[in-house]
Amino acid sequence: MHRRIDVEALCAEKGLRITEQRRVIARVLSEAEDHPDVEALHLRAVAIDPGISIATVYRTVRLFEEAGILARHDFGDGRARYEAAPDSHHDHLIDIETGRVIEFVDDEVELLQAKIAERLGYRLVDHRMELYGVPLNRDH
Repeated sequence: MHRRIDVEALCAEKGLRITEQRRVIARVLSEAEDHPDVEALHLRAVAIDPGISIATVYRTVRLFEEAGILARHDFGDGRARYEAAPDSHHDHLIDIETGRVIEFVDDEVELLQAKIAERLGYRLVDHRMELYGVPLNRDH
């Protein structure tokens, strides 16, 4: 389900100045098929440009997040994890044994959430859903 989002193009759309180090970090984020934390982003970025410091990654991630380019997640492991701001809504299922994150969309769930909000007297404008689970078929 993970679609590639061009983070560098999003920076241009938002009018952000793109330095060479920001370009590398944007590329790493665009190519990520997971939801990396800052440390993982830093490791991937220094593999491309050894001059990128962890402080630069932190500053860039904060800048991208404030500009709406990145979505920040906390999947219960105590680490902020990131993905390029999706252009379409999706939810997450987190395997608590491995940390694997599965993205999904379920129209029935979306409809039910809107109905619940309406029943409580609200019009749903946004939400985030994270499910936490363990595999059904364990080999224990």
